[in-house]
Amino acid sequence: MTDAATRSGLFRTRLCVSNPVRPSAVGLLLALLWLLTACQSVQHKPVRIGFSQRTMADNWRRTMLTSMQLELSFHPDIEFIVKDANGQSARQVTQIQELIDQQVDLLIVSPNEAQPITPVAEKAYHQGIPVVILDRRTASDAYTAYVGANNVEVGRTAGMYAGAVLNGRGKVVEIGESPGSSADIDRHRGFLDAIAKRPGIQLVSKLTGDWDKRSFADELGQLLKSRSDIQLIFAQNDRNARKAYTVCRQLGLADKIRIIGVDGLPGPNEGIDLVDQGILTATVLYPTGGKEAIRTALAILDKKPFQRENRLPTTLIDSSNVQITKLQYDRLMEQQADIQQQSRYISDLTQTYASQETALYVTLFSLTVVILLAVWAFYLFRGKQIAYKILENKNAEILDQKNQIEAVSQQARLATEDKLRFYSYISHEFSTPLGLILTPTEDLLTKKNVSPQDVRRSLLLVQKNAYRLLRLVDQLLDLRKADASKLRLKATEQDLVAFTRDIVQDFQHKAERQRIDLRLLTSEPGLLVWFDTEKLDKVLFNLLSNAFKYTPRGGFIHLQISTDGQQALINVSDNGDGMTPDEQAHAFDLFYSGPRPFDLAKGVGLALSLEFMRLHRGDIQVSSAKGKGTSFLIQLPLGIAHLDPSEQVPGQVSQSPRLSHQLIDVSDDTPGPATTDPQQQRATLVVIEDNDDLRTYLTEQLSHAFEVIAEPTAELGWERIVETVPDLIVSDIMLSGLSGPAMDGMQLTQRIKADLRTSHIPVVLLTAKRQIEQQIEGTRAGADVYITKPFNTTYLIETLHTTLANRAKWQRRYASDFLAQSATTAGNRQDKKFLNELTALIEQNLTDPAFGVEKLSRDMGLSRVQLYRKVQALLDMNVIDYLTEIRLKKAKRLLTESTKTMGQIAQETGFNSAAYFTTFFKQHTQKTPSDYRRAPTDA
Repeated sequence: MTDAATRSGLFRTRLCVSNPVRPSAVGLLLALLWLLTACQSVQHKPVRIGFSQRTMADNWRRTMLTSMQLELSFHPDIEFIVKDANGQSARQVTQIQELIDQQVDLLIVSPNEAQPITPVAEKAYHQGIPVVILDRRTASDAYTAYVGANNVEVGRTAGMYAGAVLNGRGKVVEIGESPGSSADIDRHRGFLDAIAKRPGIQLVSKLTGDWDKRSFADELGQLLKSRSDIQLIFAQNDRNARKAYTVCRQLGLADKIRIIGVDGLPGPNEGIDLVDQGILTATVLYPTGGKEAIRTALAILDKKPFQRENRLPTTLIDSSNVQITKLQYDRLMEQQADIQQQSRYISDLTQTYASQETALYVTLFSLTVVILLAVWAFYLFRGKQIAYKILENKNAEILDQKNQIEAVSQQARLATEDKLRFYSYISHEFSTPLGLILTPTEDLLTKKNVSPQDVRRSLLLVQKNAYRLLRLVDQLLDLRKADASKLRLKATEQDLVAFTRDIVQDFQHKAERQRIDLRLLTSEPGLLVWFDTEKLDKVLFNLLSNAFKYTPRGGFIHLQISTDGQQALINVSDNGDGMTPDEQAHAFDLFYSGPRPFDLAKGVGLALSLEFMRLHRGDIQVSSAKGKGTSFLIQLPLGIAHLDPSEQVPGQVSQSPRLSHQLIDVSDDTPGPATTDPQQQRATLVVIEDNDDLRTYLTEQLSHAFEVIAEPTAELGWERIVETVPDLIVSDIMLSGLSGPAMDGMQLTQRIKADLRTSHIPVVLLTAKRQIEQQIEGTRAGADVYITKPFNTTYLIETLHTTLANRAKWQRRYASDFLAQSATTAGNRQDKKFLNELTALIEQNLTDPAFGVEKLSRDMGLSRVQLYRKVQALLDMNVIDYLTEIRLKKAKRLLTESTKTMGQIAQETGFNSAAYFTTFFKQHTQKTPSDYRRAPTDA
């Protein structure tokens, strides 16, 4: 970019030096451009009209401003400045002074109050600013023109209509406008003039109303209560008239008292609409005068004749002409909308004309510029082309580099996230076997009397998980060597068929236990192949472990050995869950797990297996379909030509020991959980843990104190929880599903606490996640206890007992006073909701003698068994007892707080007869109902 800019500068310098005429041309161009700018900048100074308005109803203000702006739309050169005093006279004085300081050409004032506004309006008038007074007057005649309705005539019209409606006789209440305003004074005077001609009409009182600032509702209410002879209310604006109607309606006088308002504005809940609804008897139309004020102002500014006093006509709207008036207003609004649209169209045309005029000037000057610069452009054209070409090439290079940097950055970010996730799962993978080593060891150390059988079972569990840890560490070390390119092949010539048969035999017992058809299929009696026994052993072990993990009971796992003349082929196939296309594409990626929870054996094992086979100059391929099983094909080159001399270990055919297989099923023969006395009533505990060893161990250790139900997944656990409604739930957080994405422990806890059937059950979460943030997350999910792995079994059992004890205390708190305290007792929100709904249903049906548990369970949406278990868990009593207690509570209250007969009380508490009620009451209180009524007790 620098070179191109330099060359452009050199070209300009040379042209200026070689042709002395060009600076004059450039000067002429600059002079022409300056002339164009000067012509465009000289504009007529706009005329400014200032408008200071008092507070008004939204619809009144909107109607007035709309009419003003509509009239001003025909005069786009006028600047209209609006200031709203919001009902504050002091503020309006300040705003008028601001308009005077801005030197507006004309001032329109709608006074809030006459006296405070008069001095500043006179000041503007005496400074030569025309002043148009709108709607209300000031206390002076120092103004240019007045536009507004005759408020005396407005009051007189309302008074005449009141006399006609009341037939010349009746009591009337008046609600005024803003105190001190000319409108309030004139309308009151006109109203008095009119009713003075009707001696039979008496003005009882005049109340003060000032829009929303002062409420007259209480005063009016007291007046209407004390004077029942009031027949009509005259409100000086429709808003106060509507408030007066609300007071009358609350007192039940809406149909008795007629109401007359003033304004007659269109729109919902405005004067015309209120008359149409029958809320107001009539309203006096009070024109806004916005259009007339603008017309008068324009006549003054244009030095045309105008009237100093502009009285706006008014009329009365009642049920006889309200529909016609509404239609006229609707028609007027349509016409105003059309006018506004036409005005906008004219404005657009004006702008278009101005832009076209400017474009014409620009075009003419551009043509001149083109002629003057044509020669100069010709000489610069080639240089600029070269500069642009260089710039494009540089930009392309920069863009390519930018894309490469973004791609590398994205890869680095994904790699970092994958590694962090990988190490997080490693900690979980290590925590489980460590827990299964530490927990049995601590149990053996804490127990005083340990049988040899318990010692052997615990040591076998420790041995199995120690080997599992050893295999995980070996895989991580191999992974580190693979990253550092330090893996070395030590190949010997071995019988591949015999080698594979031995590995299959190691898994045979596991296959029989899970009823899986495990077979080695080959037509080769023996096949000599050069391979590293340790690495191929790990490859086959990983593939078979994965196959067993995802193959259901009753499925098959087949290994087939064959050759294609150049390679030995080992095909490991099963009919398990299979993979999605995305999982299949990333099957050998180190940190990929797909939608399933990360499995170290799969994530690392398959990646290492591929590395091991590439060391052999072979390969592994996978083919799979979701729900149709998976097949891994191992390819090993035949012969020795593909191996370096350093990778060959010549010698006698031998079989290396495979210590990694010692961890397979060492605890398969572990005896099951000890039996206990079936007659002993014990709490039911659901254990959800996807690790088979840990699930078995927890079942054995906890079955001495609880009835244990164990499930490997959250989905199966949820089914058993809903089915049995247990007393406690123990769940791991990181759970794998049978296939596809699985529900974890957090999600299961949230589901338990959100369901009315299970919300009362305490949940204990087991996890390897020790960070405080993760513990807080578990608590927010609703867990009652959060225990990290590895854990102490005694601590776990004592925690479960304590949780049950606390639950029993909570039950007693609920049962102590379930009717009065159920809404305030500490506990789960869902449990409170359940008890409230249950109590409400019972009380609603208490008078029905046939009401019982069957109907109650249907109305609650629960089965009979679920309802019994839920009530028992919350209140430590069954549903029948709870129903009985509610009947007794109501019977006691009726006996002490009413004088109803025994038959009435029996009927209201759901008994067929008074005799049966008396017997039932005496059985539960040791008193007859009559005795209890005479001397009530808490018995």
